[in-house]
Amino acid sequence: MKKNLLVLLMVAHVGWAQQKDYPIQAIPFTQVKFNDNFWLPRIKINHTVTIPASFERCENTGRVKNFEMAAARSGAFCTVYPFDDTDIYKTIEGASFSLSLFPDKKLEDYIDSLIVKVKNAQEPDGYLYTARTIDPMAAHKWAGKERWEKEREASHELYNAGHLYEAAVAHHQATGKRNLLDIAIKNADLVCSVFGPGKKHVAPGHEVVEMGLVKLYRLTGKKEYLATAKDFIEERGRHTGYDATSKDPFRNGAYWQDHKPVVEQNEAIGHAVRAGYLYAAVADVAALTGDENYVKAIDTIWNNMVRKKIYVQGGIGAVGDGERFGNNYELPNATAYNETCAAIANVYWNHRMFLLHGESKYIDILEKTLYNGLISGVGMDGKSFFYTNAMEIRNSFQHNDMEAERAGWFVCSCCPTNVTRLIPSIPGYVYAMKNDNFYVNLFVSGSTTVTVNKKTVQVEQKNNYPWEGKLNFTISPQSPAVFNLLIRLPGWSQDQAMPSDLYSFQKKSGQPVEIKINGKVVSYTVANGYAVLPKTWKKGDVVEVNLPMDVRRVVANQLVKDDLGKVALQSGPIMYCAEWPDNFGKTSNVILPEGAAFTTEFKSDLLNGVKVVKSEAIAIQVQSGNTVTTVRQPFMAIPYYAWAHRGKGEMTIWFPERVTDITILSSQQEKK
Repeated sequence: MKKNLLVLLMVAHVGWAQQKDYPIQAIPFTQVKFNDNFWLPRIKINHTVTIPASFERCENTGRVKNFEMAAARSGAFCTVYPFDDTDIYKTIEGASFSLSLFPDKKLEDYIDSLIVKVKNAQEPDGYLYTARTIDPMAAHKWAGKERWEKEREASHELYNAGHLYEAAVAHHQATGKRNLLDIAIKNADLVCSVFGPGKKHVAPGHEVVEMGLVKLYRLTGKKEYLATAKDFIEERGRHTGYDATSKDPFRNGAYWQDHKPVVEQNEAIGHAVRAGYLYAAVADVAALTGDENYVKAIDTIWNNMVRKKIYVQGGIGAVGDGERFGNNYELPNATAYNETCAAIANVYWNHRMFLLHGESKYIDILEKTLYNGLISGVGMDGKSFFYTNAMEIRNSFQHNDMEAERAGWFVCSCCPTNVTRLIPSIPGYVYAMKNDNFYVNLFVSGSTTVTVNKKTVQVEQKNNYPWEGKLNFTISPQSPAVFNLLIRLPGWSQDQAMPSDLYSFQKKSGQPVEIKINGKVVSYTVANGYAVLPKTWKKGDVVEVNLPMDVRRVVANQLVKDDLGKVALQSGPIMYCAEWPDNFGKTSNVILPEGAAFTTEFKSDLLNGVKVVKSEAIAIQVQSGNTVTTVRQPFMAIPYYAWAHRGKGEMTIWFPERVTDITILSSQQEKK
């Protein structure tokens, strides 16, 4: 298998007659090679540990058995949820991405053996849904008596199909094989024959089929796939069975983003994963059809999310009841939900927003999510996971939905299998191109070779990001080439903690970003958050960028009640937290006074190597005799993504700067 097979296949299949697309095109992940110490080890452990563990758990929990029973048309569905089929699909997708980076005959053969089981489970007309096929007379309770009967509410039949399509495209692009692709096409043809104008109408209960259909359209050129994806989007807000007067998202349709037509929606709402998948699909369809109303809608929704509904570490979906967005500024710490799948959906959405608009603010959110609220969801061992990502853990208060340690698997295991497909795709978020503009979005040591203005150009990055801000780029065209190099100036390097007023730095840094070309400081213009460097580039040209990496205090908008009077800590793209092993066994009693100074130190022997933040803090202590005192003590913070690797205990992201009140808990409350 050739490593550049994906690129060749993409060129072959998109050449048919696609008239519209994103104005900016990402450089495919197979063209980007990492050699860094941050992401490459994670991509490798995903290949060697996470993917095998995921397949093993699909076997051990009965997910594979469901397909075997469906093939035999005999037995009883043996897992809990009708969407459990997708754990196999998502892991195949991730494994296929990984095969493109690390050819592995044993893994490829195992995937083929699973595909045989999937094929055998498919019904003659293309229908594929083990929760019904095993025994149609005793289908899953979420599924209804007839096909698609409960698709709007609970069955996940189209959700399963969407993940099948995405896996099939990834597998075909990685291997050149059609065994899974033919299964997906047969199912997609059925779906397109059932749904659409003059046929069955439904807004899929859990979005993702729209994204999957778009990927099949890109690969095959079959217009029905794009039309059906658009039709599913258009169906939202058309259902008459909801109570429009209710404020309950489960009764008014908002939980499913089905409360009003998409073009009339103006708020990130409902189940956060479903929402992120929908908004990503709307961006896809807008790019491919030129529908400006779709663009306006997701622009408005994005602004609402970034201004009022995202956590400081990039997590979304604050409310555990329905795994959903809360009201504006409803961002509680003690009960934060922040599903890992929602972080992944947010990456998909923001990357597409960048491809539409070319503004760095979308990559700012993508980067914040990647380095913080997403990779916190997978342990350093590669086989333990968070479903939810907490904002604080207190010994005296443990919410039922809060996870203080990672688990190997979940009854609903959407997050672990989602991680398997996200991690190997990260190289595809680093670079992009539009005409003679070459974008550098993420800073990861490695290289890529691209064609700009019909000239072959190699770009090499060298850095120690995210720990240091010194970035080095070597530009080597085969012959002198004229183009614009656009290097993202992260919002945090421009005194912007978030591309909104939801979070801001307590004090301005004022440090300019210095750029040198071949050792000489150059002036540059800034467009859409990028330093624009136009030049006739010659082999061996070197660009140096120095980003300020000071420790910054972050404060929240006054309307975020839980964070009033508190600060969070950030250095570069990394958000920090205090954890119990480094702070005398407790962090909920720590105060970071306004004048406290910070130092940093890289600890290679801690948590696979991290930069820590140190200072002196004030700790509240309860002495015998009901006496409350404060003491000064050393303080240390670690990257948020690295917490919960050293046993259960307290963790804090937001720190008060002064004592304004004390909550008194009884000893019985502390024991809960």
